[in-house]
Amino acid sequence: MTGPSGPPRQLRRLRVILAALFAAVALAAFALSGQSRASAAAAPAAVAAPDAGTGYWHTSGRQILDADNQPVRIAGVNWFGFETSNDVVHGLWSRDYKSMIDQMKSLGYNTIRLPYSDDIFKPGTMPNSINFYNMNTDLQGLTSLQVMDKIVDYAGSIGLRVILDRHRPDAGGQSALWYTSSVPESTWITNLKALATRYQGNTAVVGIDLHNEPHDPACWGCGDTTIDWRLAAERAGNAILGVNPNLLIFVEGIQTFNGTSGWWGGNLMGAGQYPVELNVANRVVYSAHDYATSVAQQTWFTDPSFPANMPGIWDKYWGYLFKQNIAPVWVGEFGTTLQSTTDQTWLKALVDYLRPTAGNGGDSFSWTFWSWNPDSGDTGGILKDDWQTVDTVKDGYLASIKAPTFGGTGSTGGTSSGTSSGTSSGTSSGTSSGTSPGTTSGTTSGTTSGTSTGTSSGTSSGTTSGTSSGSTGGTGGGGCTATLNIDNQWDAGFTATVTVTAGSAAINGWKVTWTWPGSQQETSAWSATVQQSGAAVTATNLSYNGAVAAAGSTSFGFQGTASGAFTAPALTCTAS
Repeated sequence: MTGPSGPPRQLRRLRVILAALFAAVALAAFALSGQSRASAAAAPAAVAAPDAGTGYWHTSGRQILDADNQPVRIAGVNWFGFETSNDVVHGLWSRDYKSMIDQMKSLGYNTIRLPYSDDIFKPGTMPNSINFYNMNTDLQGLTSLQVMDKIVDYAGSIGLRVILDRHRPDAGGQSALWYTSSVPESTWITNLKALATRYQGNTAVVGIDLHNEPHDPACWGCGDTTIDWRLAAERAGNAILGVNPNLLIFVEGIQTFNGTSGWWGGNLMGAGQYPVELNVANRVVYSAHDYATSVAQQTWFTDPSFPANMPGIWDKYWGYLFKQNIAPVWVGEFGTTLQSTTDQTWLKALVDYLRPTAGNGGDSFSWTFWSWNPDSGDTGGILKDDWQTVDTVKDGYLASIKAPTFGGTGSTGGTSSGTSSGTSSGTSSGTSSGTSPGTTSGTTSGTTSGTSTGTSSGTSSGTTSGTSSGSTGGTGGGGCTATLNIDNQWDAGFTATVTVTAGSAAINGWKVTWTWPGSQQETSAWSATVQQSGAAVTATNLSYNGAVAAAGSTSFGFQGTASGAFTAPALTCTAS
């Protein structure tokens, strides 16, 4: 997904379980219950030892094994942003990156999937919307790729692993195929090889997800090299392994196979008949995406037998690969806002299907939840809008399938121990992400009804006042200016970012006002208090981001409803 990379991506009351407690309980359960096997022929050994995850990983049948041949389970989250116009993970306007990675570990997640676009490889690409005031200080002046280095190194140093995900060819949006007119296959492969070279020898990076959510007209096994995703995955996978033969190659499904359609990237029905075969054996992990009704409607949600029908659906599209001991399966994205009973039922059923870690250990489906970010419009995240508070209900659903973290990689660069609190000032960003899992109808036509969006109108405007004289341009003592950018817009809504910049003197607080040109309505906001009366909107700072240094800036974001295209309104910024 990517949120508004695609459309912006239970109620069982389980409490959040800290990683240490979870690991202890899980390991004790392993010892007491012994090994559980699925009803597949030659199912491999199950239980992961405490020190599992060493070195580079490989596959054997349906399992992912570490360098010591111990089974490992990927149990993580998606942290998006490198694929957007921010060119960096989101939330760094509010938190220190180490603080967030520490929090992921404390909640029991052991892997981070990092979506990116090929834009970050362009010379001089710099991240934006990072707050350097008492946080993220070691990221200042770094390029987007150098910030990625810091995240990878710090994650590895505390026992987390990273999967790099080529999410989009550019920040403008997802693509059905692995190439576009502006980003040809040669660029895609060159950049994949560059990543494999960049992290060669760094075992924190366990592999690369070749391309996010291939969909119609992508085919699997049809033989047409311009649309056959399986053949393209072989070309890219072999290119990566030619540089670093130790990496895992994660290959997503497509949308339609033999007339049967499913989620974008979620249809692996052809992989059994037409497997991805690489020059280095035991490196392929198949990846499926699966979503609930908050992303898009599918026929199986309204089947009278729901949710009893779901295991059969999952078996058909991707689960058979695991159950028949063909290859490991990683559910690289799944998520929901949990607002409907159907979605709550779906998530509970999926978690049960993925197999509890207790008793199964590494002999389980792997997964990364969409998303860590709260700014995925159609799913929300593990974090709430303040980028600090955990959605304990959502996180609780995942408790039984979390798995222990791994040993530190000992990497350098961003590996200092500090766990900065990261609650302070923050400049807000950005763009929202979710996934554009185009959905599908059918069993025959294979056409997509698609829910994707993510197009950005990206107009920015705004000016301001500042002092009582109402001067524009933010000049004068205590003045400020404000600009509003429509980050993403889809059929019924949008997300936007407002950046507040102080003038020649520091300010202690700010208020931004504007009037919508149409029927736009703000529905939720982060990093500001936003109130709307009619078409008039007023946004005021929160306690932690009112103080802005001279010429400094901070930001806030919000989501709203709208119909039809519209331009960003003029803004007035008043400082105090």
